[in-house]
Amino acid sequence: MADLDTFRREARAWLEANAPKIAYEPVPSTDDLCWGGRKVAYEPGVKQWLDVMASRGWTAPTWPAEYGGGGLDRDEARVLSQEMASLGLRPPLIGFGLSMIGPLLLQEGSEELRREHLPGIIRGEVRWCQGYSEPGAGSDLASLQTRAVVDGDDFVLNGQKVWTSYADKADWMFILVRTDPDAPKHEGITFLLMDMATPGVSVRPIRLISGASPFCETFLTDARVPRRNVVGRVNGGWTMAKALLGHERTMIAGMGTSDRTTTSDSLPDYAREYLGVEAGRLSDPVLRDRIAQLEIDRRCFELTLARSRDGMKAGHKPGPETSIFKLYGTELNQRRREMMVQIAGPQGLGWDGEGFSDDEIRVTRDWLRSRGNSIEGGTSEVQLNIIAKRVLGLPD
Repeated sequence: MADLDTFRREARAWLEANAPKIAYEPVPSTDDLCWGGRKVAYEPGVKQWLDVMASRGWTAPTWPAEYGGGGLDRDEARVLSQEMASLGLRPPLIGFGLSMIGPLLLQEGSEELRREHLPGIIRGEVRWCQGYSEPGAGSDLASLQTRAVVDGDDFVLNGQKVWTSYADKADWMFILVRTDPDAPKHEGITFLLMDMATPGVSVRPIRLISGASPFCETFLTDARVPRRNVVGRVNGGWTMAKALLGHERTMIAGMGTSDRTTTSDSLPDYAREYLGVEAGRLSDPVLRDRIAQLEIDRRCFELTLARSRDGMKAGHKPGPETSIFKLYGTELNQRRREMMVQIAGPQGLGWDGEGFSDDEIRVTRDWLRSRGNSIEGGTSEVQLNIIAKRVLGLPD
């Protein structure tokens, strides 16, 4: 315990000495955080915060130091997270490299692929996207038809992916392709890593009801990917896909743990602003009860996720419990967004123009965006089926 207390003091002192001013500033949404990559235009100070944290490996604090990570154990990583939260510091880097493909490479990747890709993820030099869903293969992902045919040392890819988050901003994609069309559908799939600058790869953003375009269509026409970029084994990609989906679903579930409404306010503060107080508390007892219940649910869920993440840091692979996290976390986020619109009343229905603040417009758009939470990463119906079969052991 003394060593951990020493680490806490030293970590806090280092953070206070090295965090630039912008690291203390709140951000409106995760899209406004640092995702890294070759295509990003950094705000002043953002790159400084990324670089200084990456120099310690603290963008990926529990990853092995040999790849550039922090090499911290789970207790040290928890202390670091607590001290950053105490100081009000934003994360220096987020993205699918840290939350999805990096953990998979640590678990299943070859040493060559780890050394090639993990350091760039840690330093924020490469941004990743996910090539899973297709126009005819969404919830039934194993029906995917994007083909990969061997030609010498390469696979030649042809097909289309859809709902590819941030493909227009990404440098690399982890992608599922069909390498054996005659095998049972789950057994003829391979997991590849693909440079988005590869000739034959084109991307088209999809505009959503919220007005944003985080999702894209990705088209592949005779795109060549080296065979050495296989993660796992050829035709063994379904196992890799399921392992990565566990990381993805835990990541999506985390949206339900935030207690922030806009750039800085908590939900109770937000309600006080729009509805006022009586004798120091919200005058509407029903709303007080709903907010209290949501906050209790959020905190309990946050602790459950933290326990699961500790297990993963200790080397445990994510299992079917991630479907519970994804189902509960996305619905918790939708409950919160719905409540915010109700609290704001007419001011929660702004789109643009006069009469609405930037935060009010963001509330509307975030509410609309949240409707997709229960679809992306596997629909709630799919998660319920997984929970029934693999957690509860119910018959088909």
